[in-house]
Amino acid sequence: MKIIIAPDSFKESLSALEAADAIERGFQSVFPAADYRKLPMADGGEGTVQSLVDATNGWIKEQVVTGPLGEPVKAFFGMMGDGKTAVIEMAAASGLHLVPVERRNPLVTTTKGTGELMAAALDAGAEHLMIGIGGSATNDGGAGVIQALGGRLLNKSGREIGPGGGALSQLASLDISELDPRLENVKLEVACDVDNPLTGPKGAAAVFGPQKGATENMVVTLDQNLAHFADVAEKALGTTSREIKGAGAAGGLGWSLLAFLDADLKRGIDIVLEAVDFEDAVQDADLVITGEGRIDSQTIYGKTPIGVAKAAKSYDVPVIGIAGSVSRDSDAVYQHGIDALFSIVPGAVPLEDAFEHAAEYMERTARDIAASIKLAKTMFLI
Repeated sequence: MKIIIAPDSFKESLSALEAADAIERGFQSVFPAADYRKLPMADGGEGTVQSLVDATNGWIKEQVVTGPLGEPVKAFFGMMGDGKTAVIEMAAASGLHLVPVERRNPLVTTTKGTGELMAAALDAGAEHLMIGIGGSATNDGGAGVIQALGGRLLNKSGREIGPGGGALSQLASLDISELDPRLENVKLEVACDVDNPLTGPKGAAAVFGPQKGATENMVVTLDQNLAHFADVAEKALGTTSREIKGAGAAGGLGWSLLAFLDADLKRGIDIVLEAVDFEDAVQDADLVITGEGRIDSQTIYGKTPIGVAKAAKSYDVPVIGIAGSVSRDSDAVYQHGIDALFSIVPGAVPLEDAFEHAAEYMERTARDIAASIKLAKTMFLI
């Protein structure tokens, strides 16, 4: 029996690999001779670097970069086991969590650190960049990234404009002649699970600006500035991409990666599934086990368990979902490839207890699931 174990992380308690290890221990106590294949998963957000590094025997490299407020921060990127694929979470360098609530202001926050992480990955030999762009503190249209990679954004006096979405109003011209030449031969995939355009009522500023500290007046200014940036860039580049789905992701970073670097924007879970060769692994599997911290009606919108389940169902492989919490509205997942759901929590326990003993509860639940399967095989001669 071949079993694929492909969970996401359980936030604040277990990494994806730790969850997979616990599931494997539980199943091995019942089916010791089974063939287990652990594929730690993620959906492009927090934990993606760790999951892909764990799944491919890669490594993580720390890097000091420019934070969203222009101050140095310790960030990181991962190199997958092939030594050629770098995985970057832009939130590590330009994330909202790096900005205290009282200092949140997308007029001044920059994506420069994310560009510096990309450059560091190229220095490490990366030929393929995978970038998750969720959780940003920024609304600069990716201007900081382009500047960090060698592009020049100039005002009427021919000087570099400052950082942040507010400074974009000063932009008069672009000079990308010194953009890092290594980017021409790099495959760039961007994990993007929103479909917002760059500007307008559904754009980066209007939809995401307020959560980053933007007032109503700031939203108007930021939207106008992003439109201006796009006008100048599209004239210089001869391309139009502001209306493409996902262009407004991460304060417009999605757009700049499209326009300047010809990136491919994809669902995060699809990028991860491809990166770990999930399709090859699942073709001859007998069972897939996936999961995440909470499974509810929102899980069907691009979350790891559904991405895994859909891929498994293309080969008619049954799928079991395990979660810390299974909500009352979780039935929606049954229409998207998951055959059975289990919660690992043994009754009403304090949240702290659930976090502290998550591995133990996971292993016990996995053991019970395996025992039930064995019992069914015995009773019905499966």
